[in-house]
Amino acid sequence: MKDTAIYGLSSIVGRFLNWCLVPLYTIMFAVAEYGVVTYVYSVVALVLIILTYGLETGFFRFANHDRWRDPMEVYSTGLISLGMTSVAFITAVMLFLEPVTDWMECRGHESYVVMMTVCVAIDAFCCLPFAYLRFRKRPLRFASLKLINIGLNIALNLFFILGCPWLMKVAPGTVNWFYDADFGIGYIFLANLIASCVTLLMLTPHLCGFRWRFTGRLWKEMMVYCLPLLVLGIAGIMNQTIDKILYPSLVSDPAEAMDGLGIYGANYKIAIVMVMFTQAFRFAYEPFIFAQSRQKAENGHRAYADAMKYFIIFALIIFMGVMFYLDILKYFISPKYFSGLKVVPIVMLAEVFYGVFFNLSLWYKLTDRTVWGMYFSLAGLAVTLILNALLVPIWGYMGCAWAAFFCYLAMMMLSYFTGRVKYPIDYPVKSIAMYVLVAAACYALGMYAVRTPWLALDFVVRGLILAAFATVVIKRERISFPNPVKILLHR
Repeated sequence: MKDTAIYGLSSIVGRFLNWCLVPLYTIMFAVAEYGVVTYVYSVVALVLIILTYGLETGFFRFANHDRWRDPMEVYSTGLISLGMTSVAFITAVMLFLEPVTDWMECRGHESYVVMMTVCVAIDAFCCLPFAYLRFRKRPLRFASLKLINIGLNIALNLFFILGCPWLMKVAPGTVNWFYDADFGIGYIFLANLIASCVTLLMLTPHLCGFRWRFTGRLWKEMMVYCLPLLVLGIAGIMNQTIDKILYPSLVSDPAEAMDGLGIYGANYKIAIVMVMFTQAFRFAYEPFIFAQSRQKAENGHRAYADAMKYFIIFALIIFMGVMFYLDILKYFISPKYFSGLKVVPIVMLAEVFYGVFFNLSLWYKLTDRTVWGMYFSLAGLAVTLILNALLVPIWGYMGCAWAAFFCYLAMMMLSYFTGRVKYPIDYPVKSIAMYVLVAAACYALGMYAVRTPWLALDFVVRGLILAAFATVVIKRERISFPNPVKILLHR
């Protein structure tokens, strides 16, 4: 559990630190330029899933398999496979650089595509050394390398975007030999590339000290195991990114495509508070459900039901907290993006649905029927594609937000009703519905019913409403807190 906490915390802290770069990007770059950044990283997320093709999970499966007693044979075979596909990917992009650059919305900036091609290839290759660290139970090494990568990326962003322009004014001779102000968002990609190269360099001790060998029979078995995971991974990541990838080709006015995508991407980042909560829950929940599966069935089912209830309660509190104080939180991005704030509640609710879907996923994980997860993800992808095609030409980026909303709602409902047949759990539906209705009433009261001429007073009133909801939960769930006075006396 301690190792899981370290892995989870490093991932969440990393996501939070990268999140903190958004204000810098939205202030320093034009809306259309940030749209290009959003588009490029959406494509990168999809390509990274394809280039790793489930080998991280496959390594864990086969390194612990009785038939393959030497984990280093599995590790070496996987590394060679990833190395060959990464090199093949770089070669293919270089051969078709011009059409790829046009497709990536980077016309005239081939260097952007070259940098991110090499970067994603390195990251794909590095996924296995990081998996090896987890296999060898070295969480501190894993976390430190991840955080060094993120810290270096942030430092380089600050240097290129803020430091170099300042030095060009006060001491141009120090940077004018390499710095070009017209390179613009290219420095975001350059910082990412340098950080990835440094990470690869730091991982070199885990790429030597063993005999490199490729076992064809082992590789074939790994591919048979990994390819369904690849389908699941592609469907999952496309549910998150396909709206941004398709957006430029679906909007009615292509000339404004990058502006709309930039606004949508920036406001999506505000809603990422819910994403981070969901991710933190996921890291804690998976070890919990497999530990509970060893307990008596009735005790395990009660724990699963309680976990669902409390997840939804906390998600509702986070949703109301963000929306009640959005007038402050909106300054996380530049005012030129404020026109897209209306997507925030929709995207946050979509992430709540996704969190519930993950919570429900325990039934097919515990029964080794993970193929159902693939079915649900593919169904969600179908909803995403259809609704984006229908709504984006009419509503622009609002169509993207509603497509995400209904995608995760569909996945949640499919998993719930299928789970009731395959692995029935008596979730406290009435209790959860009551909390949802109370939260909806609190939201309506705080956002629309109780309005004063003073925004500060509105914040106070909303805080009291939020406290009232929390009090209802505490009283109804009979939650008790330790008495600090007694704790001090016992000491």
